[in-house]
Amino acid sequence: MIRVAVIRFPGSNCDEDTLRAFKLAGADAYFVWHRERSLHGADIVVLPGGFAFGDYLRAGAIARFSPVMDAVCRHAREGGPVLGICNGFQVLCEANLLPGALARNAGLTFVSRPVRVRVEATDTPFTRLCPPGAIFTLPVAHGEGRYVAPPERIEELESEGRVVLRYVEGTNPNGSANDIAGITNRERNVVGIMPHPERAVDPLLGSAEGFTMFTSAVQSTALTSGGAP
Repeated sequence: MIRVAVIRFPGSNCDEDTLRAFKLAGADAYFVWHRERSLHGADIVVLPGGFAFGDYLRAGAIARFSPVMDAVCRHAREGGPVLGICNGFQVLCEANLLPGALARNAGLTFVSRPVRVRVEATDTPFTRLCPPGAIFTLPVAHGEGRYVAPPERIEELESEGRVVLRYVEGTNPNGSANDIAGITNRERNVVGIMPHPERAVDPLLGSAEGFTMFTSAVQSTALTSGGAP
């Protein structure tokens, strides 16, 4: 069974939702506290949403120095799948596992609402089962979700097909460059996204459109490792 480590920082608040989503997808999902130095044999690592350390310095800036991040970075360098959702995306950028940064929303207000995003890349563990160009409606909830990077880095992401999710034109909630809602690294095993797919995995919650990202991660990782989901 695929093992999924959900990292808990002080202030994480989407950890339970993320754990449940992976369990529904058939994984052995468990929590790892940020002070731990081992991922306990994880196949997939997830940094969930929330407000790590209260975002008191800058979103993700303090969490980046948590002891567990050494193991997360090592897992990523060795090719293991890593997903950062919202605050987790911010931590991945602060840890230099992904390029660019997440800045204050263009409107300088916290945004919490469903948005429409288009799947731009289907060659990552978290989008492999998504139809190319599929449009999902997923919740966002962030105050610092505006993706920014130097123009040459944005051009690089676009030319290398590393934009994973993009806000559908006219729905960008934060002013992100090129409507970017999620990106991947060059090796395509580390993915950061601002929308919350873990909040859209059950019809009882209004939508199950985000569930594909979790089943994709579990099944593609199982195929890669030669094991069973």
